[in-house]
Amino acid sequence: MINVIIKRHRGSYQSFICTGHAEYAADDTADIVCAGVSAVVINTINCLKDLLEEEVGIDYDQEEGGLITCVFTQPPSDKASFLIDCMIHGLKWIQAQYGEQYLTFEIEEVRSC
Repeated sequence: MINVIIKRHRGSYQSFICTGHAEYAADDTADIVCAGVSAVVINTINCLKDLLEEEVGIDYDQEEGGLITCVFTQPPSDKASFLIDCMIHGLKWIQAQYGEQYLTFEIEEVRSC
């Protein structure tokens, strides 16, 4: 199962982490849920960095449970927040199409930055 946790502080996005494998298909190369989630998450990160030039820290390790982490090092701009909203929308769509047994996500309100 893929799990995505999005952290906010007072409504401002702080970070998100995506971990796990959907295991929708026995063959990893045919797992459309993993491919869809990866495309949505990686595209969001690329847009944050390349188009908006947001200051984000990125870490990933495909072998260790499909881990992708993105941390804002500065408060995100309104456009960056909109991109995260779009990522959430895409994840909700994938979850609705394929089920919570393959993808879960939560938005967590944290106490401090």
